[in-house]
Amino acid sequence: MKPNILLILIDDLGWRDLACCGSGFHETPNLDMLASQSIRFTNASACAPVCSPTRASLLTGQYPATLGITDWIDWNGRTHPAKGRLIDAPYVNALPSSVNTIADTLRANGYTTWHVGKWHLGGRGHLPGEHGFDVNIGGGHYGAPPKGHFSPWGMPELDGPGIPDRTELTDHLTDRAIELIRTHNASPFFLNLCHYSVHTPIEGKPDLVLKYKARAKALGLDRITAFEEGDLFPCDHKRTKRIVRRLIQSDPAYAAMVENLDWNIGRILDALDQSGACKNTIVVFTSDNGGLSTAEGSPTCNLPLAEGKGWMYEGGTRVPLLIRWPGVVTPGTTNDTPVTTPDLFPTLMQATGSTPPATHRVDGESLMPLLTAEGGLTREAIFWHYPHYGNQGGTPGSSILCGKYKLIEFFEDDRVELYDLESDPGEKHDLSGQERDRAKRLQELLANWRQCVGARLPLRNAEWTPPNGVPSQQ
Repeated sequence: MKPNILLILIDDLGWRDLACCGSGFHETPNLDMLASQSIRFTNASACAPVCSPTRASLLTGQYPATLGITDWIDWNGRTHPAKGRLIDAPYVNALPSSVNTIADTLRANGYTTWHVGKWHLGGRGHLPGEHGFDVNIGGGHYGAPPKGHFSPWGMPELDGPGIPDRTELTDHLTDRAIELIRTHNASPFFLNLCHYSVHTPIEGKPDLVLKYKARAKALGLDRITAFEEGDLFPCDHKRTKRIVRRLIQSDPAYAAMVENLDWNIGRILDALDQSGACKNTIVVFTSDNGGLSTAEGSPTCNLPLAEGKGWMYEGGTRVPLLIRWPGVVTPGTTNDTPVTTPDLFPTLMQATGSTPPATHRVDGESLMPLLTAEGGLTREAIFWHYPHYGNQGGTPGSSILCGKYKLIEFFEDDRVELYDLESDPGEKHDLSGQERDRAKRLQELLANWRQCVGARLPLRNAEWTPPNGVPSQQ
C-alpha cells in the first residue's frame, strides 16, 4: 500500500527554535515527541536563506539556481533588485507551469493532493491548482498575512463571513487540514501543509505572551543583554539602518508563536492517529530558511551558528528536519549527514514508487539509504547561490559544502572564506589563508556548478557610494 505524505513546512523557523534542537526557552512538547518517533537530521539545510527559492526547490527537487528562483518573490509579481556595491541578479518571479512538481507526479500516480497555507510562488496562473494540487486552501501570492496572524488576515483566499474576528491563522489552517484528513477515505494523500508562522509580524496569543514574559523573568533572561548593534546595512534601501543581532532566545511573542505552532502540530498528528492513517503516513517537518536574528525585530537567536535568515552563513540556512515513517525509520535516531531541501523530492518519489517525467532534472539525492540505515549518500558536494542583498544584512554570494569544509564566495569583493564545520560550526575561524589549495579547489567546483546550472550573477553598481559618502574604488 502506498504511504500517505504529510509534509509540514514552517516559515522562518530557526535551527535551534525547538526544545529537541537545543532551545532552552521555547516549549515544544509535541514536536519533541515527533522527534522521538523520527529520524532527526542535525545537519540539514534549506537550499536558500529566504523562503520562495526553498519552497520551489522542495516541490521540484531542483536547486534555486536551476529554476532561476533565487530570491523571495515580490507579492506584486515584480522582481525587486536591491542595490549596494552590486545590483541584484535578475530572477524568475513565479514557479513556471512547465516545471514538474511533487504534486504533479503523485497525482499522476493515484494520489489525492492538497495544499494548505503559504504558497508564495506566484499569483494567478501559478497557484497550487496549476501545479498538481486538487485542493488549495489559503495558497496565494502573499509572503505573510497582510493584516497579521489574527483575522481578518487580508487574504481573500481565507477571509470570509464565517471566520470569527481574531481567529489565529495557524489554528485555522490546522482546522482545515484536519477536515481534509478526517473526511478522506479512499486514495493515498499528499498534504502540503505550509504554515505562515513564525514569519513576521511577530504576534502571539496574549495568554502565551504573558506566560513567556514570566518565563523570561524567572530564568533571569530579562536581565541579560538581548541585542548587539552592528554595521550599517550594505544595501541602499536600508543604508541608514544598522544590523541588530539577537544574542539570546528571550522574545515572549515569538516564543508564544512557536508554542502555538507546536500545539497545532500536535493536533494534526492526533488527527492522523484518530483516522487510522498514522501507521501508513510519512511525516516530514522542516523550515524554509534559518531563524530571523539580525533585523525586523530579530525575534530569535541561532547561536552558536552565525547570523540568520538572509545570510550565507549557517544560521541562514541550517534548519530542523524530522522524518517519521513507521516501520522504516528507527524512532529517536539522529543523523549528521549534510542534507538539503532538494533531497526531499527524490526521497518521496522513491518512497512512493513514483517516477517524474524523464525530462525533469533532479538536483537532490534520495535520503532513502539514510532513512533505512542501509548506506550513505554518494554526492561530492552541496551548493547554495544567493546573488542578492538580504533584507536582513547579508550580501550576494554562493557557497559549497564538501565533506566537512564549507567555502563561501562573496561577490562584492570576490572574497572567499573557508570553514571546517565539524570543528567550527559557528564559522569563526576562516581557513582560506591557511588552506589555499583546498579553497582554490572548492572555488573551482563552485564556479563549475554555477556554469552547469546557468546561475545568474549580480552586476557592479557604477553609481554606488558607501554610507560615509566616499566614492567607490571599483
